[in-house]
Amino acid sequence: MSGKAAFDYTGKNVFVVGGTSGINLGIAEAFAAAGARVAVASRKQEKVDAAVAKLGAGALGYAYDVRNYEDVAAGFAAFEEAAGKIDVLVSGAAGNFPAPAVGLSPNGFKSVVDIDLIGTFHVMRAVHSHMARPGAIINISAPQAVQAMPFQIHVCAAKAGVDMITKCLAIEWGSEGLRVNSVIPGPIDGTEGMERLAPGEKMRAAVVKSVPMQRMGTPDDVAEVCLFLGS
Repeated sequence: MSGKAAFDYTGKNVFVVGGTSGINLGIAEAFAAAGARVAVASRKQEKVDAAVAKLGAGALGYAYDVRNYEDVAAGFAAFEEAAGKIDVLVSGAAGNFPAPAVGLSPNGFKSVVDIDLIGTFHVMRAVHSHMARPGAIINISAPQAVQAMPFQIHVCAAKAGVDMITKCLAIEWGSEGLRVNSVIPGPIDGTEGMERLAPGEKMRAAVVKSVPMQRMGTPDDVAEVCLFLGS
């Protein structure tokens, strides 16, 4: 990755919520390669352990569900006690599955909103006192935040809320030295999300055709944007 040569995060603490797979793991790996002490969090302990092992010496991991505020807050408190204030926070925990509106159960809608939107608020609210000043917060959003899509009413509603959280906090916390930004990846190859939303070669080809560069993005593409925004 070219970004690891362009940015030096030696001595910095970076915490990636949802950083055990896909785009978010790629982000965590990029910050680790740039010299940061990296922590990751997600629901399953085995995934946390695997990510920490992959990230190497000094990496830390926490297993919790972003829908539980107390657990999120405890994770940040434990990290600060172990390593100090957080210089860069990346919030990327999310849930998604395609479903038509009339076939989507109220519980299914609520589940995505609870993870994506309520979970993002929990992370933002809990991390505030554990952030270094100056510091950077990066929310990983999705095109559904700004573009209506069929079979994605739950995700569109949740991600639109995530983007407004980002904008509101950028205004509220900017004077404290906290920069709050949102990254909206397009179709990213090799991720669970693309496997769900574009299964099969025919749908994959249609997605690639819709991209001006005629290729899907990669986790490295997103990671380099985060390296810049955190710098």
